[in-house]
Amino acid sequence: MADQTPGDDASPTPTGALGEPLTGQIPAVGPATGPVRRSARTPAVWSVPQRTLRARARRAMAGDGPPTVTFAMVRKESGLTAEVERSVLDLVLRTGEVMIATGAPVADTTAVMLRLAAAYGVTNCQVDITFISITASIDRDDDPVTKVRVINVRTSDYSRLTDVTQLVDEAGAGDLSLEAAHERMNVILTSPHPYRRSVVTVALGMMAAGVAVLLGGGLAVAVVAAATTMVIDRSLRFLRNRGLPYLFQQALGAGIATLVALLMLWGKPYLDIPDQVLPPSLVVASGIVVLLAGLSLVGAAQDAISGFPLTAAARSYEVVLYTVGIVIGIGFVLDVGRRFGVPLSISDVTGVATALPLQIACGAVIAGAWSVASYTRMRTVPVVMGVGALASASYAGFLALGMGPAGSSFGAALVVGLLSALVQRGMRTPSMVIAVCGITPLLPGLAIYAAMFEFVDSGDVITGAVRLIAALSIGLALAAGVTLGEFIGTPLGRNADRWQRKVQARARGTRI
Repeated sequence: MADQTPGDDASPTPTGALGEPLTGQIPAVGPATGPVRRSARTPAVWSVPQRTLRARARRAMAGDGPPTVTFAMVRKESGLTAEVERSVLDLVLRTGEVMIATGAPVADTTAVMLRLAAAYGVTNCQVDITFISITASIDRDDDPVTKVRVINVRTSDYSRLTDVTQLVDEAGAGDLSLEAAHERMNVILTSPHPYRRSVVTVALGMMAAGVAVLLGGGLAVAVVAAATTMVIDRSLRFLRNRGLPYLFQQALGAGIATLVALLMLWGKPYLDIPDQVLPPSLVVASGIVVLLAGLSLVGAAQDAISGFPLTAAARSYEVVLYTVGIVIGIGFVLDVGRRFGVPLSISDVTGVATALPLQIACGAVIAGAWSVASYTRMRTVPVVMGVGALASASYAGFLALGMGPAGSSFGAALVVGLLSALVQRGMRTPSMVIAVCGITPLLPGLAIYAAMFEFVDSGDVITGAVRLIAALSIGLALAAGVTLGEFIGTPLGRNADRWQRKVQARARGTRI
């Protein structure tokens, strides 16, 4: 065969029987072996029906819209000057600092800060809250603005928290200018408490008396428990003002309660008081439960549920550390008592008052007393007492249905969270104030005390660990119930704004 020249057609166009050119995919046929496979480098020739089918398959499988979750916030310029935005950012940070310092959850604080920034035209604000600091930043094209606030104080001050949330509501409604908001914030920060410190001490004594009666004690136990708790509060306040770390304050408070019980046990032969009238263990339990009420076990669990694991871990560590302080205080005084021949055995106090009306009344007293000790305004205290009574009744009802302590706590907290979300608008009080004070009778202070009893008195580590896990499950159930109740009740009472929905979305987690 003659060699082909470059101008010759190496692959002549195939023709049919009548000489017309063939179209479509042409199978290659070898001389003697039948069909030959096409080379990988040879482009495939698709017919029109095959191309249409492939396009339809691509349309059926491929997405046709943007991602369901925004991975990065789109920059939105506010149109304000850098000076005005710095002023807005300063007000936002001061608001967040007050809320975290007075006991607000991180989720609520973040939503309030974003809402306040948007009220003055800043919608591109980023907020990051840790256990000891708050960072807020405004993304500007020319000069980003970032400020940090360090949280140095932590206390339960619900009157100041209520005033701050009212300021944010007025700013969101357009009734408060930026300058007026700064002046209002200065007034809130410098205003005195609604009650004297002595009133708070009496309220804590009333709370201890309610706990003592709830545990089955009589009038004598209630009086001694109230007096002991008031002595503890005044002693701790004296040392707190002189810079004593909180760990040693908890140890000293538990030591004072145990010391009173030792003195009662030592003086019984001289006073001829039977154990049924004035059991020393109830005095210790009442004082310990009041000390544990100030810890943020429920707040830590609520932060974890709301999608803020860093602050939840820090709060949990704080709860564990301060609980260890209580254990140290009890153990030290018990050891001293044994050395002096007064062996106090802390009986296992796990029961409550059997009469349901008495449980409801004690729940109302405990909730109302804690609200006053937390500086809740007087117009809110009756509502809190009603919510506390309802929480105790709900807990007893769920317990009668066989739901167990954790399940009953969840059900009662769900009722409290739903009710607090419904009444907050009419009361002009944050729902968390009503909810936190309302669930105070349900706090697992008694369960933690029972676990400490096993660790300190009997040395049974396994039983103590089991009871401690049960106490933690009760705290988690309370936090879950309150969070879910507020989530359900907020749309019923009023529509949640986009900032609140944005914060609630974090509870879904980072997995999409």
